Amino acid sequence: MLTGIEEVDWASLGHAYGPADDVPELLRGLASADPAERETALDGMYGAVHHQGDVYDSTLACIPFLLELVADPAVQDRGCIVELLTSIGGIELDDDEELDELDPEEEEFIPAANYAMAAAAIAAGADVFLGLVSDPDPEVRLAAPCALASLHPEPARVLTLLRERLTVERDTEVRLALVAAVGRIALRHASLRTETVDWLGWLARAAQDPGLRLAALAQRARCAPGDIPDDIVPWVTGLLEEIRTSALAPAAPGAERAATPTLIGQVRELLEEHAAGRPAPWTEELLRTLHAALDDRVDDRIALILAQLRSPDWGQRSDAIWLCGGLIRIWRGRYEEVVRLVGAQLNDPEPRLREAATSFLERLFELGAPAADALAARLAVGTGTGTGTGTGTGQGGGSGSSLGGSPQNGFVGRSGRDGALLALARAGDTRAVPLLARALEEREVRRELLYAMDGLGPSAAMLAPLLRRRLAEVELDERLYDRAAPLLYALAAVRGSQAVPEVLRVLRGAPANRRDWVHESALRTLAAFGPAAQEAVPDMRGLLAADSATVATTAARALWAAEGDLGEVLSALERWLRPGASGADWCSAAQALGEIGPAAASTAPALRPGLASRDLWVRVRSAAALWRVSGDAAAALPVLLTAWEENRHARVDVAECLAEMGPAASEAQLVILTELTRRRRHNAREGASGSHDIHLDEKLLTVCRAALARMERGAF
Repeated sequence: MLTGIEEVDWASLGHAYGPADDVPELLRGLASADPAERETALDGMYGAVHHQGDVYDSTLACIPFLLELVADPAVQDRGCIVELLTSIGGIELDDDEELDELDPEEEEFIPAANYAMAAAAIAAGADVFLGLVSDPDPEVRLAAPCALASLHPEPARVLTLLRERLTVERDTEVRLALVAAVGRIALRHASLRTETVDWLGWLARAAQDPGLRLAALAQRARCAPGDIPDDIVPWVTGLLEEIRTSALAPAAPGAERAATPTLIGQVRELLEEHAAGRPAPWTEELLRTLHAALDDRVDDRIALILAQLRSPDWGQRSDAIWLCGGLIRIWRGRYEEVVRLVGAQLNDPEPRLREAATSFLERLFELGAPAADALAARLAVGTGTGTGTGTGTGQGGGSGSSLGGSPQNGFVGRSGRDGALLALARAGDTRAVPLLARALEEREVRRELLYAMDGLGPSAAMLAPLLRRRLAEVELDERLYDRAAPLLYALAAVRGSQAVPEVLRVLRGAPANRRDWVHESALRTLAAFGPAAQEAVPDMRGLLAADSATVATTAARALWAAEGDLGEVLSALERWLRPGASGADWCSAAQALGEIGPAAASTAPALRPGLASRDLWVRVRSAAALWRVSGDAAAALPVLLTAWEENRHARVDVAECLAEMGPAASEAQLVILTELTRRRRHNAREGASGSHDIHLDEKLLTVCRAALARMERGAF
């Protein structure tokens, strides 16, 4: 076994962490009789030799030995090695998206030729995978179909083998893998697609096993998304019900493996935990495939999710929540009933379902309103009240306690409670206020809760004394910014001007570490206090001359808000609107002038050069500020509309300015109408998301509607 491994000069080869002289030990570890050693070796292969999908020269040198291990029936866990080989050889070099990620400017650039050589080397030895479809080890049979579909150079031969194997295979998950591999071949080879789609359509109707029919239907939709039947929703929901009633017993657990302190081991344990107690955990992936094929058929996707959320099977309901998370992040739609049903899961006895529901609701902000009653009711359990007001003296009351921590109430520990409270606060529901007061009495407060106070309105003013006390307790050390910034933000949100002395303490006591950041945060809070921050005026005036543009311009805004006297403010801001200023500095000054508005009309000439900047954000900030100080829509509007098309992430800022312009921006009506009719969220990114993405898109829609209403009123 591993013949010739010593003949390779491994030390001259490299991987993610330097010389590859440790690779022989990893390869031998894959063949070890000890399962913990095998898992540690596999973790090392993914962590160094195939780090984040990269193919190094040492990766290429491993391929013959990995193929040898796969071919040896005495080696255990060969399915994992098949998956490793599939990953190494599976990068499609004709995929522009993949190639874009191979950045030649990176210090440790991996030549694109490495990926091509890996695919060719594995394809040359891919016949080894043919025999694995009938291997005694089901884990090997599970991995083999994808390897064959991805790497074997004779797709027609593989297609025939996979279809034949399906007639004798009895393991449910392996059968699903066979169908998925057939779909992969159809996608990769256009010449085989028509006959494969027809076969998948036949299988979706003819198979006795409802899981197999669902798999075939999902792959058919994936291969022919333009030909998905109109009755897809009742078809799929019927299959899910058949699966539920025919698979009432949980899936048999796999063989236990020794725990290892590896990333691979942690992922495996999480997957096992996710599937535990579920009769058919594989339906999640089938539905994910189907949803991807349905793409912008949002109404059909919502209907599928609603059906799942009404299922007696908690696993299907959990899957629906995770699937809806991907849907609502990318597509606009009517989600009220979905959100209401997700909220209903907060009372389910299954903790994984409650966790999924809470995680989903946290990111909805205003879209979470239909679940507000369910959130408030869940939070009320254990507080000694039935209304969610948090005024009782039951469990969870008092300093340092949590809002309900008993197993009976469903939130074991603080994480579930904090998530539900965050969702309620972000939805703008004032029932969150007394619960936030309780949270502020505890030793640690989740920082997101502090940043969620800006949507709660005047009722949140009662939180100011608690925030003030917490800010007074923050030490003026190197961690000041991390600890004080969320509190400063919250104080600004609730207009807690009684905390001026505590804010000044932070402003004056900021250490060298992140001093400018501390100053900016404190000044923003003082600006929110307006005239009530008179005591801080000398400090504001002293920071007008700061070397940092963000500090100086924020000081100017705070001084204007406190005194209403332009005095030194305009000159302090205009010094950042000069040739040579950085884009960030210019933007800071322009935003501050825009907030001052017509009183700063004399600065219009200084702003105009920014309209022609190469920096898009300088152009946007300058145009918006120019409109706000001078009302010059003729100069500002063309710049704003160009930026709208050039960078979708500028649209919220542009729309806010268009709404202010009203009739003066009437030529932007078509742009606004087009945005309002788009189904896809303006900031949607496949495979990535931010916690505020949905909120920002919903904000854009709200502002666009306001802008359109003002434009239309001006037309009459």
